[in-house]
Amino acid sequence: MARVGKTKNLVIGLVTLMLAAPLAACDDGRSGAEAAAKELASSLSALDVGSLAIEGTDAAAANQQLKDTFAGLGDVKPSVESGELTLDGSTATVPLDFTWNFGGTPWEYSSQAELTKSGDEWAVRWEPALLAPRLEEGEKLSLRSVEAPRGQILGAGDAPIVQERPVLRVGLDKTRVPADQAEASARALAELLGLDPDAFAKQTAASGAEAFVEGIVLREYTADITAEKVQAIPGAVALSDTMALAPTRTFARPLLGSVGLANAEQIEKSNGALQEGDSTGTGGLQQQYDAQLRGKDGVQVVAAIPAPADGSGTTGTKVFFEAPPTPGTTLKTTLDLNLQQLAEDTLAGVGPASAIVALRPSSGAVLAAASGPGSNGYNTAMLGQYAPGSTFKIIDSLAMFRNGMTADSTVQCTPTITVDGRTFRNAPGYPESSIGGVTLRDAFAHSCNTAFIAARDQVTQAQLESAAMSMGVAVEAPRLGAAAFLGSVPGEAEGTEHAASMIGQGKVLMSPLTAAIMAGSVAKGAPVSPQLVLNPDDGAPTGTASGTPTEGPPSSAAPTASTSVSPEAPSTASDKPITAEEAAALGDMMRAVVTSGHAGFLSAVPGAPVGAKTGTAEFGSENPPKTHAWIVAVHGDLAVAVFVEEGGLGAEVSGPLLQKFLTAAG
Repeated sequence: MARVGKTKNLVIGLVTLMLAAPLAACDDGRSGAEAAAKELASSLSALDVGSLAIEGTDAAAANQQLKDTFAGLGDVKPSVESGELTLDGSTATVPLDFTWNFGGTPWEYSSQAELTKSGDEWAVRWEPALLAPRLEEGEKLSLRSVEAPRGQILGAGDAPIVQERPVLRVGLDKTRVPADQAEASARALAELLGLDPDAFAKQTAASGAEAFVEGIVLREYTADITAEKVQAIPGAVALSDTMALAPTRTFARPLLGSVGLANAEQIEKSNGALQEGDSTGTGGLQQQYDAQLRGKDGVQVVAAIPAPADGSGTTGTKVFFEAPPTPGTTLKTTLDLNLQQLAEDTLAGVGPASAIVALRPSSGAVLAAASGPGSNGYNTAMLGQYAPGSTFKIIDSLAMFRNGMTADSTVQCTPTITVDGRTFRNAPGYPESSIGGVTLRDAFAHSCNTAFIAARDQVTQAQLESAAMSMGVAVEAPRLGAAAFLGSVPGEAEGTEHAASMIGQGKVLMSPLTAAIMAGSVAKGAPVSPQLVLNPDDGAPTGTASGTPTEGPPSSAAPTASTSVSPEAPSTASDKPITAEEAAALGDMMRAVVTSGHAGFLSAVPGAPVGAKTGTAEFGSENPPKTHAWIVAVHGDLAVAVFVEEGGLGAEVSGPLLQKFLTAAG
């Protein structure tokens, strides 16, 4: 029995040896080669091959070449995966699949690596093409951003407002001036361009040896900055380029904003969307819709081709990868270019902050929103917050109509009226013939403050708020598509504050846009909902709110900028909108301001009859107080508001501006 057991054990052992022999024969080195290929892919992903076995050069030299080759691609690292390996004895080939990601733009390619076995170790045969197909010795890759064509801003009828226009970029080319003379040239150029010489010299010194240091962008040479003067400064040049610009330097700039090179703060806040050298919008619609207008930049990966040592060729650029830019989206607006320019021309000589807003009541289209030179670049037309003065009597009158009065009802116009110790007066020059018992129409036409204040006991503050909302004032404007202040009328006020509200003062505030909406609602016979941007959501980045206002803090004259109706809370449209009958009665009284009131000068305006309402809003603690000058008007399917800050009387200051605008508008 023992002998049989030994024989059985011997047979099992022989079988085991016979089975093991084929397995050993199948271990042909594949597993080692595959492990080496995976290690190579991992090392390339980390941009560090210093620990690998390298054939053809030493590991340190290969590692340095790897870093030098890809240094121009920034901080991005590739994802590298090894593919199916092909084994041929002591050599193996394996595909390497590279994926780079440049701000959401992928660059994918495959190269071929060769491995050789020496003893028990697999080594990588090093060559440039392993890193990228067609890469040759000494070539270094760099990343270029290809700026997308910026979207245009169009006006009514798709007329181009902002489009690419020729410009001259005046600056210092450091390759054209000796290094020891660069500072002197920088200072001389700064003096010519009206820049701070110290700041420009510092900027020049901080720029690279081959940099172009931009000083100013001109539409064309001027009397002060000529080609001859620029060329006389060593290294100074004027490069021809294009830039997204409006028809003139000032055209609707507070509304549209501007476009320029992104500064450090804008780049930091962009979360990677902007890089140095990118253009971006600043202020107005250009900033609000920058993501749509800017589009998406393209990407190029290139290598410079050095000239042959014998001088037989020229330098060039080899393109390894190119993703074309996606052009920006065109922004369509309702602005009428002729009316906008006319409004700006009308305000050209006005010293204080000023504005003209014109809209089409039937559609709500904003045709012009001009802020005068005294606004110093602030969008007074849409963001200003001012007491509307007696233009608010349009809203008073609607509230009085709803309490049973008519244009022919008798009201008492007294020289003064005192409320809780505060005395209110009519504007200087108020006609004696309209003192005493007069019709509401007459009190409106001559703007009798005391008659409207006397009605405060019959018109509550809540009724004023309701009447304002009935006319599109102090409500949201969902179709506007731009930052705006749309009015604030408190629903609660007592005593002198309520009395002041009756003449458009106290805490009642409007922008010129709001005043135009109010007048337009009379012409339309229904509340006007203004519209400026026609396609606010076109091209909006996925997952973002398009058209979100981005205006910064405005001037002290206008404490906040918002599409909301007031700093407290936005309101929706009134549940009791103005009716056609109510609007007709208000239109009749506005016409009386022209035919028998103190805006008789508007009777000379050709075309449809003009209806108007003047306003003079007192503010401050001076004696006599300073005043803002207002006038609103309707002329056919056109509603206009004219405002001048600290302008005096509305009829005397804003009135002639309105007459000039309406007469030229035709």
